Amino acid sequence: MEAKAVAKQVRIAPRKVRLVADLIRGKEIGEAISILRLTPKKASPVIEKLLNSAIANAEHNYEMEPDNLVVSQAYVDEGITLKRFRPRAMGRASRINKRTSHITVVLTEKKEG
Repeated sequence: MEAKAVAKQVRIAPRKVRLVADLIRGKEIGEAISILRLTPKKASPVIEKLLNSAIANAEHNYEMEPDNLVVSQAYVDEGITLKRFRPRAMGRASRINKRTSHITVVLTEKKEG
């Protein structure tokens, strides 16, 4: 059984969020939360909130024990890109892409043995 939580349209570039998601993949819940609290990245509190949501989903919807949960998957997909323009020299304009992310965290129970 697996429980998951998804955050869509998070205004952080996927490349930056993946750095934090890679840190918690495969870790136990307590260790993952500790890592996120000590990581000085903008994506850390977002992923921590998402992880807590996934824990609540596991507990409430699937009656899973929070102590036995492991982050089996943590992945980041690209969301929509907001296109903005900035004035440049000689009357030109250049495009600025403000990227968004779709973050997914999947929890499973620890395999005994």
